[in-house]
Amino acid sequence: MTNTSTTSPIKHSFKEGLIEEAKKAFALTVYFGTWFCSLTFLALTSLDERPIPLAPFGMSLIKAALCAKFMLIAQAVFPIKVDKNNGIIKSLFIESMLYLIIVLMLNYLEAGIDGLIHGKEFLISMTAFGQNNPLRVFAMAMVYWLIVWPYLVFIGMKLKLGSNATVAILFGSKS
Repeated sequence: MTNTSTTSPIKHSFKEGLIEEAKKAFALTVYFGTWFCSLTFLALTSLDERPIPLAPFGMSLIKAALCAKFMLIAQAVFPIKVDKNNGIIKSLFIESMLYLIIVLMLNYLEAGIDGLIHGKEFLISMTAFGQNNPLRVFAMAMVYWLIVWPYLVFIGMKLKLGSNATVAILFGSKS
């Protein structure tokens, strides 16, 4: 198994790089979208709302796309590094906290924008995120961390083993 992803970065043309970024953004949006739509479905069924409205799922997908883009920006600004002495888990734990903070900031921003859309003040709406309950925000942070963590471990595996080996380990070989 060769490790081309950490020893020599592959040079792409602008168009190829753009296509690669779009693929990453789409895959990450699908990943986050699956989680967010599942959580939305759980929340709506917990409220016994019938028929189940579709609009919250659309918002979940928009939020997933935004989270994916912010995650990719965070990765560009703070590239994921795996220290071979610490392994993937130890190396990525602190980074997962950084990415968690980014996702939480996005949620606070979303709450502020939602408030503006509904005619409320931005800062007041922003501080109302999580029903202004620190325990609720902490519980949501735990869920968001559980969403981000497997993605980071997957990326760490790709960095250390290479894409082909990681995909073969997780999904089997193509042959």
